[in-house]
Amino acid sequence: MALTSVQSFYSPEDSKGVIELLAKYEDSALIVAGGTFLHGLVSRGLLSGIEALINIQKLGLNQIDVSGATMTVGATTILGQLQSCEQVQKEAWLGAVKDAMTYPPVQIMNSGTVGGSISSSCPFFDFPVTLLALDGNVQAEGGNGARTISLDEFFAGLFENSLEADEFVTGVTIPVPASKSTSAFIKMETNANDLAIINLAVSLSMTDDGSCAGARVFAGGGVGETPVRCSAAEGILSASKLDEDTLEKAGQAAADELDPLSDHRASAEYRKAMGKVLLKRAVTSAIGRLA
Repeated sequence: MALTSVQSFYSPEDSKGVIELLAKYEDSALIVAGGTFLHGLVSRGLLSGIEALINIQKLGLNQIDVSGATMTVGATTILGQLQSCEQVQKEAWLGAVKDAMTYPPVQIMNSGTVGGSISSSCPFFDFPVTLLALDGNVQAEGGNGARTISLDEFFAGLFENSLEADEFVTGVTIPVPASKSTSAFIKMETNANDLAIINLAVSLSMTDDGSCAGARVFAGGGVGETPVRCSAAEGILSASKLDEDTLEKAGQAAADELDPLSDHRASAEYRKAMGKVLLKRAVTSAIGRLA
């Protein structure tokens, strides 16, 4: 299946050019960078009205900055570049990012971009779940200027986001947490090139005595049209010693909060059961990073 409706391909050299094109074409334009999910969208019949592709590779949005209180990652940063970031490899609080970067095949790592993985708004992707657990934000630009959008508010539905018609993603930001913070991500898939059957990310803030001061837990991969926040599980983990009993209760709470779909890869019951297992494993992995 091909993009037979596409008539124009643009490579603007600045944000102004991108915004002008988006204003001109509105819903018939599509931002591209790595382009790794184009085939998936076309095969699902979701791009039949696209007349213009707008490549943003020339905008210089492939920088990673971890200075001060915020980590900033540009939209055209490829996943392989993020994986190679020194802080991602060494810092416990970025453990979930490090974990998520171990799953995609090398072709995706070398082409797929941070901005694409977010703006696609695909609930089966890994990186959005990871960023949600880390309390990340989206940076966007449009006709009314630049703005920051919380990831909690960015995903509006299946393949839908809260961007205005003339806006595009320029990057993501992650707040640098206090010391003794850690995170982890885990995914269940059928093979190395498959979307998640279910995935889950957790971030934890720990106290000096080994208790959990705060937690964020998100699940994706067939559990909803957008990633799901497991608030009850967060409440059980927070202000608790993360012993086996706590993990058992938190895992069950996470499973109870999921309302998954059934498809050819897994039943809803199986996804719920694995939600409990993945929560326990992710918390254990995150805690291990502080050791």
